[in-house]
Amino acid sequence: MKKFKGTGVAIVTPFKNDSSIDFSALGRVINHVIKGGVNYIVALGTTGESVTLTKDEKQAVISYVIETVDGRVPIIAGIGGNNTQEVINSIRQSDLTGIDALLSVAPYYNKPTQRGIFQHFKSIATWSPIPVIMYNVPGRTGCNISADTCLELARSCENIAGLKEASGDLGQIMKIIKGKPENFGVISGDDLLTLPIVAVGGIGVISVLGNAFPQACSELVNHALKGNFKLAREIQFRYLEMIELLFIEGNPAGIKAMLSVTDICQNYLRLPLVSVSRPTMTRIQKAVEEITNT
Repeated sequence: MKKFKGTGVAIVTPFKNDSSIDFSALGRVINHVIKGGVNYIVALGTTGESVTLTKDEKQAVISYVIETVDGRVPIIAGIGGNNTQEVINSIRQSDLTGIDALLSVAPYYNKPTQRGIFQHFKSIATWSPIPVIMYNVPGRTGCNISADTCLELARSCENIAGLKEASGDLGQIMKIIKGKPENFGVISGDDLLTLPIVAVGGIGVISVLGNAFPQACSELVNHALKGNFKLAREIQFRYLEMIELLFIEGNPAGIKAMLSVTDICQNYLRLPLVSVSRPTMTRIQKAVEEITNT
């Protein structure tokens, strides 16, 4: 997990007004975040609207990301779902050359027991040729990977290298960090909790805000990892409103609005997601203006 210490960015998948993938804009996003000093990139995550992409589109995105990154930073690809066998099939059928790890979300909708969650990730780890990072986001999946289940997986599955934690439960997160094996990394999956999670032993963040403001996110995490919490707090507090605006009408609607304001990509999403409302867009434009002018 050493290569995933610091700031990762869950990059958006830009679209044109006909809903086709805008690869030119995707290239701008990739180069923008790398120039901003991030440590790695995560493609085909929630922020990348992966659930609306076809199998061929996913492979095209991954191929383009690998080519554009060109070895400058490590790459994580999202492959997850609520059908364990289908996730395994996707892993087996995907060309993972150039990918450093997989990010796999907890199975959603089915509402599995903790035993089911354990077997799900154990099966994925068995079949994956590269390390697996679990993703716990109960607000989206409807199920929580408990601390006990996470620690059992970390101890029994060598290929499970870490956890992206977005439960918002700091008690649970601290229990995992306290009991985890040394080579198992806990990553914040929530921009708002980056600082407290790093403070208790997390290794960084997989950020949404970093699509638009990679330098600020990188500086925040670097300061926190070095124990410079006063400087990290200043950055975290400065971007509090921006983080709120990211999620007020859902992700990635907020970040795509910000990226359109900064002329990095157009403000198009695939249904059932839609662009933010006009009042929210006005607030985002004002907030971006204030941040960039100070």
